[in-house]
Amino acid sequence: MSFSSNYIYGLHAVQAVLEKEAETVSGLWLEHARRDARAQKLMLLAREAGIEIKKVKRQELDALVGEVRHQGVVAATSAVSARDEAWLKTFLSSLQDPPFLLVLDGVTDPHNLGACLRTADAAGVHALIAPRDNACGLTGTVRKVACGAAETVPFVQVTNLARTLRMLQKQGIWLTGADAEASQDIFATDLRGPLALVMGAEGSGLRRLTREHCDQLVRLPMHGSVQSLNVSVSTGICLYEVLRQRKKKAG
Repeated sequence: MSFSSNYIYGLHAVQAVLEKEAETVSGLWLEHARRDARAQKLMLLAREAGIEIKKVKRQELDALVGEVRHQGVVAATSAVSARDEAWLKTFLSSLQDPPFLLVLDGVTDPHNLGACLRTADAAGVHALIAPRDNACGLTGTVRKVACGAAETVPFVQVTNLARTLRMLQKQGIWLTGADAEASQDIFATDLRGPLALVMGAEGSGLRRLTREHCDQLVRLPMHGSVQSLNVSVSTGICLYEVLRQRKKKAG
């Protein structure tokens, strides 16, 4: 059974959309038993925006979004629209700083995408790019896990990832792919300047065509018995190494 992606849920996600995009919210449902400070904050934001608030039983929230961890709060909203390649071109031309992009090559787990969005926001990524097919989009679960980052980090879905990668290269953006078989250690690689970090899907990693489009491949050193890391964990480490190098250059 599928549920509408126009419902978002979870305290962080709902508060973020009420603070940043209240005009997209048409209704707020709160579990009637919630009278804590977090719930009071949500109701205050909703009232200030003229949004209808409904106090309901938990079963009614379950009926709206399914048996997920909604934390007793659900909002009906016009879903955040994914941007496209045309938007991306215009956006890149407007940036004042060297572009810092994250490309996810077919990540399908909404928890991983949400975690990547959250870390991308923290690391200062300008936009996250993903293919439209065979990959996760901005679902309610993604937005909950992202804790507001889905409203701050532009999410770009493209129909042809290889074509988009070529466009980025023409814009002078260096494509750095993370690959377990790469010979180059990420911590010994220059990651300054215009850059797109390209991460592979859960389990399978980068697709062959995506790998071939990368300007360089890097790996995370693995010194234990574990052979690989979760894609959101790997992404976080790589993004912060880029951020570390950028801050060092700026200093």
